[in-house]
Amino acid sequence: MKDIEKGKNVAIISYITIIGSIVAIFMNQDENRSNFASFHIRQALGIFLTFFFLGYPIGYFDNWMVTSSFWVFIFILWLYGFVTCLNGETKIVPFLGPFFQKFFKNI
Repeated sequence: MKDIEKGKNVAIISYITIIGSIVAIFMNQDENRSNFASFHIRQALGIFLTFFFLGYPIGYFDNWMVTSSFWVFIFILWLYGFVTCLNGETKIVPFLGPFFQKFFKNI
């Protein structure tokens, strides 16, 4: 419980754009390290990087259904992660969350 209180502000910052994720990484260093914040930094960073790396090629589709469904998918992942952060929970985002936790394990 104390870890959640200590890392909640950093975790919230991580969901505010990709820059917020980078700032949160630096805020969650050394003696200020929180497992709760680290969990949410990995989730938020993964969501933003997925948006950038998949969004570029998907943007070339000349179909509004494909691009809008991608935007909705990313927004739902982001909203799910942000709401669980606000509630003080460490629930993995659907589909990609376990991959984010494994890929960014050093954060």
